[in-house]
Amino acid sequence: MQRLQQMMVIAICGPTLMLMSAAMSAAADDVDLSPVIERHEMVPMRDGVKISVWTYTPPGDGPWPVVFEQRYADLRGAGTRKAAAELAGHGFVVALVNYRGTWDSEGTWVGYRTIGWGELQDGHDVCEWLATQPWSTGKVGTLGSSQGGYAQNFLAVTQPPHLVCQYMTDTGLSLFHEGYRIGGTTRPERFKSLATNCRNPADNLALLQEWDQHPDYDEYWRQEDCSLHFDKMNVPCFTIGSWYDFMNQGSIDSFVGRQHRGGANSRGQQQLIIGPWLHGRLNKGNHVGELVYPENAAWPEVPHMVRWFNHFLKEEDNGVDREPAVRYYVMGAVGEAGAPGNEWRTADDWPPAAEMTPMYFGAESTLRAAAPTAETSVSTYTSDPHRPMSIPGTAFPGATDARAFEAQSEVRTFTTDPLTTPVEWTGRIRAELFVSSTARDTDFIVRVSDVYPDGRSILIVDYPWRARYREGFDHEALLEPGEVTKIAFDVGWLSQVFNTGHRIRVTVASTGAPLYEPNPQTGGPQTIDALADGVVATNTIHHDRQHASRILAPLPVH
Repeated sequence: MQRLQQMMVIAICGPTLMLMSAAMSAAADDVDLSPVIERHEMVPMRDGVKISVWTYTPPGDGPWPVVFEQRYADLRGAGTRKAAAELAGHGFVVALVNYRGTWDSEGTWVGYRTIGWGELQDGHDVCEWLATQPWSTGKVGTLGSSQGGYAQNFLAVTQPPHLVCQYMTDTGLSLFHEGYRIGGTTRPERFKSLATNCRNPADNLALLQEWDQHPDYDEYWRQEDCSLHFDKMNVPCFTIGSWYDFMNQGSIDSFVGRQHRGGANSRGQQQLIIGPWLHGRLNKGNHVGELVYPENAAWPEVPHMVRWFNHFLKEEDNGVDREPAVRYYVMGAVGEAGAPGNEWRTADDWPPAAEMTPMYFGAESTLRAAAPTAETSVSTYTSDPHRPMSIPGTAFPGATDARAFEAQSEVRTFTTDPLTTPVEWTGRIRAELFVSSTARDTDFIVRVSDVYPDGRSILIVDYPWRARYREGFDHEALLEPGEVTKIAFDVGWLSQVFNTGHRIRVTVASTGAPLYEPNPQTGGPQTIDALADGVVATNTIHHDRQHASRILAPLPVH
């Protein structure tokens, strides 16, 4: 089976991947996990298809509570297996599960559609199988980040009888809004790469073509939107969010939705922590991007997870359930003695009270509290999908110097004067842009940075928005070329104290590839090959008296 899987991947990705896969397999076989016992099971689902489950059992007779994670990604890496064994050593059976149609799991890959609340409920079925094994106490918890976070929300909606608690890191709720169509943009190249996880890579192409038939948020996408089902999410959950994570809105919305609209067993048993970290798991330290925060910024993810599971799965009265509902790290300047911020705060709920305060774009790249008075004032640039501006990689480059992007020819920045006193923003930033374009459709990427006195522009948050969805994701409204139009959208969450002598910068562009795959700008169908017909546009940001483009900043209310 493993050999067949490799051959199918090779057919798409070539001999380089074959060598990588063989090397990874050999390395994985050399891992010493003793005294934890590793076993492989093929677990039947309700339709007879068998799902790959790797279990890690502690030494002794048991029985033990079980915690499990669902992923489409490879589970056989040495680091993944060692982490599972380490957690098992604390007295749990740990199970790692691959989605249907990926790696050794049978069936057809259709993304998240078989792990949720549809006709097939693979997550539910795995949970109940784990709970009824002779080595299980019948109490089950879940863990995982990113794809493993989404999977936990999908699972919670199905309400397995033996699911007791969850521990999510950098999670999401809606695959349209936070995954496949962020800000309404499309990312075919990003999701073509998922074929490397499939038993049959052709399944992934078929899925992408299916998405092409649903460019807008319709009933198809509602089947992958957990936010519609908070009333069924009735288990305690600890959620980790990260300020430098594009999915942080999903982490926060998951907590808020469960806390306020969750089932009876969920309310009051939700906790949220948000720190100065990047997207991922086991990376919640104080070295983040190009920054080194004080040591207090680190979060003991595994020890705390063990405490959480010990309480809910073993009934250990360790006080974890009585800790604050919300903990969030207020970021400040690093490397500056006495800089305000860089401290933890607690709250009973989210978000803290804030007054949305406008900062206006102006001529000569200014960002000011005073509204513009000029009758005409614009910033214009070219958006060419075949010659996009560059944001390298596929991960949000938070906590790094953004000047390389800001210096590119078709990028515009708006910056305050040096601050005379510290300024704190805690909450969600919103952009309100007045724009015009020569194209029927285009994108706008808005970024917020903390500019240090030495010139470094440290990126905190950004978000893209596709113009055709300015009225909502359920329908398209193309631009009238040359006509000024308002586009308003949330840029993201932050808690940041901008220190005295620093400047606040807002950056706007329409391309930034490969992170954000370019908009063809034709206004036509958004398909996996639409870029071939892309057109060049001239885009204009208006910042005059009648068209006052601005950012709305959340200033705390004390």
